Amino acid sequence: MTSSIGATKVADLTIDEFRELVQEVVIQTLSEMMSDPDEGLELRDDFVEEMKQFLADVKAGGKTVPAQKVAERLGLIW
Repeated sequence: MTSSIGATKVADLTIDEFRELVQEVVIQTLSEMMSDPDEGLELRDDFVEEMKQFLADVKAGGKTVPAQKVAERLGLIW
């Protein structure tokens, strides 16, 4: 089915046209939900350096905090 429906009312669609319309809407919605909004963006140089330093600190035995504890501290888990 092409997008020539325009201002056509749902009641005027055939069952097959309606099914195709619903399928297109579902596919579009899922594509939007599953897409990465940050795709194509680059990390700032200062952030890259900060992450490199963090990883070096961890490799050298630096202390880390489990994600569960961070979530609790932020009130994300109660």
